[in-house]
Parts: sequence; C-alpha cells; structure tokens
Amino acid sequence: MSPPFSADLLKIDCAGAAAQMEAAIREIVGNTLRRRGAVVALSGGIDSSVSGALCARALGKERVLGVFMPEADSDPESLRLGRLLTKSLGIEAVVEDIRPILDAAGCYRRRDDAIRQVLPEYGPGWKCKIALPDLLNRPGYPLYSLRALSPAGENRQVRLSKDAYLGVVAATNFKQRTRTMLAYYHADRMQYAVVGTPNRLEYDQGFFVKGGDGLADLKPIAHLYKSQVFQMAAYLGIPQEIQQRHPTTDTYSLSQSQEEFYFALPLEQFDLCLLGKNRGASPAEVAPAVRLTPEQVTRVYEMIDSKRKATRYLHLAAQLPEPVSELHF
Repeated sequence: MSPPFSADLLKIDCAGAAAQMEAAIREIVGNTLRRRGAVVALSGGIDSSVSGALCARALGKERVLGVFMPEADSDPESLRLGRLLTKSLGIEAVVEDIRPILDAAGCYRRRDDAIRQVLPEYGPGWKCKIALPDLLNRPGYPLYSLRALSPAGENRQVRLSKDAYLGVVAATNFKQRTRTMLAYYHADRMQYAVVGTPNRLEYDQGFFVKGGDGLADLKPIAHLYKSQVFQMAAYLGIPQEIQQRHPTTDTYSLSQSQEEFYFALPLEQFDLCLLGKNRGASPAEVAPAVRLTPEQVTRVYEMIDSKRKATRYLHLAAQLPEPVSELHF
C-alpha cells in the first residue's frame, strides 16, 4: 500500500542531490559547452543564490562571476542580498545598472503608454504592479488588473484590457532580455557559460521570458520543486536573510509576489499540486496535503494544463520549414 500523499514526498537527500548537480555542471560546462566557468545573474532571491552556490562548488569560486543588474523599479534589497551572497560564496561580482539601456529602448515610456490606456492620469511619481484575480475560488478567464499608487497616496485598481496588458508585459520584458544580453557579454569576454536559474515550477509553467531569463546555456535547478530549492539552500548554507525572503518578481515598482502575478496560490501549495499532477494523484488524494478542497485542486490541475498549453511556445526552439539534416555535431 502506497503512503498517503504528503509534503514528505518532496523531501530530498540534499547531499546526494548536490553531488549529482555539481558533477553535471562540471560535465556540461567543461565538456559539452567547452567553457571555462559560469556567469550567474543574481537577484538576491533563493533560486539564483542556490544556482550560484552550486556553480561555485562545482567549478571553484574563482570561475564563477555574479552579475547584478538593477534598474529603476528594482527593490534595493535585491542588490544588498545579492552582495551578501557573493561575500558568503567568495565569488567575484559586477554591477550593471540597466536603467540607461531601458530608457533608451523606451521600456518605461512604452509601459506607461500602455497603462494610460486604462488609467489616463498615470504618470511620473506613480507606482504600479499587475495582478491576477482569485482564480482558485472564482474560476474563469484570468483577466489581470492594474494596481497603482498615485503620488498623493491614493490606491487605484482597474482591469487591464487585452491591449493594455500585452503592452505592459511586452515593455517590461525588455528588462529580462537586457539582463540576458549583458550576461552573455560577460560570458563571451571570459569564455564562460550563462547559467539560468528557473526552478521546476517556473520552467514547467512558463514563468520566464523567451530570449530573456528563459535563455541560458544550462539550467541546473530546473528539475527541483520550489520547496526542494529551499532545502538545498539550507544545506548549502545560503545566508538566512535570503532563505527567509518571500519570492518576488522584482519587476514592478510596487512590491509583488510571484503568487499574485502568476501562480495564483502560495508556492508551497502549488508545489504539491504540481507534484500530484505529475504523479497522477487524484484531487481527492492531494487535497488534504494542500489544505484545499478536491474541487479547488481540480481547478489548480486545470490551471497547470492551461499554462502548459499557453506557454509551450516559450519552450520551442526556432522552427525550420525543412530539416537541415546535413549538419552533424
């Protein structure tokens, strides 16, 4: 008889998992990619911290470069915590302020123009974020809302039209694509590989930008559920402040959790629902472990399928109308 479905199923042997990932990093960087080291974009968050720590253990701290890339909307805590990590790991790091590049590309202007389609008074001094509705208890098409704070301290919330939503996202995607461009600049000049930092939830559910944070030479923790990343962080000795930081997008000027932007429920619950879905567990089996009703778990399963379908494009390589079979590597 199989054990009941519970959070214990996500527990891992961190020492064994770390050894396997470090061996894989050495093999991929040194033999497959034939690079000398690794560049990791550091955000002060748990995923990039664990990725950086694994690379330092696998390749040696002298062959890992951390890159901080703050911009106008970044939380100053991200840079402070990132510096705390590099000091802890003993790796070199550089700071690339990407605001001038984003200004030149019209990132902020284009975003504000899109926002003004639904909130005409939006302008200098305002702050904003976009958020999902309560999809768990009110199933339906996920229409995003804009939440804004005026210079006078007035909170506003308006539903985003399709054009406004797409315009905001398209503009903010400049941020991830600019960071990847700079990561590859440093990788090219040092003959290093670029390390992507998505966990399994982000990778599976398409929580990344194509040509941005979705672009990397290797993604060492993409098989780890979020709770397993936290387990690895504790094992690797990641600074406690980073371990205790709540996951954030750090993309908009108002503080924004990953749940309200993309996952619609706490990551601990999403972890278990995704595990249940992947293992073929029924909603009734999963419900007690995640403190939801079977109907709510069914809704989460539907959300998982929907995001997989909608973001399949992000995972696809460039499509060829005819196979190019004469190329052999």
